[in-house]
Amino acid sequence: MQARVRKRRRAIELSCLTEGGGRTLGREDIPLVFNTHNDRKLLPSFLVHYRKLGVTRFICVDDVSTDGTREYLLDQPDVDLWTSPLRYRDARRGREWREALFERHGTDRWYLNVDSDKFLIYQDCEDRPLGELIQALEKKGEKRLAAPMLDMYPIGPLGSAVLSSYEHRMPWEIADHFDGCGYEITYTKRAVSITGGPRKRKFAHVLELIKYPVIFWDKDCSLSVSIHQPLPCERNFLPVSGALLHFKFFSDYKEKIELAVADGQYFNGAEAYRRMLEDLQKTGEFDFSNEHSIRFSGSGQLLQLGFIAPIAFASEARC
Repeated sequence: MQARVRKRRRAIELSCLTEGGGRTLGREDIPLVFNTHNDRKLLPSFLVHYRKLGVTRFICVDDVSTDGTREYLLDQPDVDLWTSPLRYRDARRGREWREALFERHGTDRWYLNVDSDKFLIYQDCEDRPLGELIQALEKKGEKRLAAPMLDMYPIGPLGSAVLSSYEHRMPWEIADHFDGCGYEITYTKRAVSITGGPRKRKFAHVLELIKYPVIFWDKDCSLSVSIHQPLPCERNFLPVSGALLHFKFFSDYKEKIELAVADGQYFNGAEAYRRMLEDLQKTGEFDFSNEHSIRFSGSGQLLQLGFIAPIAFASEARC
């Protein structure tokens, strides 16, 4: 079955806008592959966060951004910027872009695999870089890190959560809360499944939250089924050792929802955004906060609350 799925891969045309067509990766590099669309306000903090974790090269496909995203990324020396004649939906929600870039930059290596609105957190990530995380995964014989998305939001109306592309603040300083309960974990034939969060609580959206943002990509890997269930499936049954802080909702959320509906690039013709727009037209404002909202304070908090599992880092003393 997996072989038949992999045979359906098609060649995806990608053009690199970076001088030289994109730098060849060395074995010591820790590359991050990501898609983006009109996320200019998040990109400075996104790059700062992952550079601090130890990412050495950012490999991005920009999906026709119009907010200065492309110009900003072209000015970053550690970013290779790619474009495609396909839109996000036609590239199977960006999965074909990712596979093409993995193949181009080399198999049998570790990649970070995220979007520009998702910030990876794992135990002691404030002090433990990705190299140490990868070593710990390799020691356990694991080839992926399982990490669900945690939707982040402010206390009070979303219109109060102002994030400017010129500010030097991390997004969790503004959209600083998440749901502390209300999640459901189940097991399918292909992967662990996690649902819940504020969008399910408020809009009854049953969205899959699990992702694998750190992945060892080899010839057996494929995203053909889903980015939430990468092949081979047997690698997906892991402790949930990370979380992806997901920053979807700031003061410009009304415009974002309207554009998502008009663009129609998301799953099922942006059905989830259509339902949010209908609710917004009735209420005039969103407020996700409730008595179970928790203010984010770091990886230690998520570990203590049981949102992430501990990682067996090497025991040698650190300077």
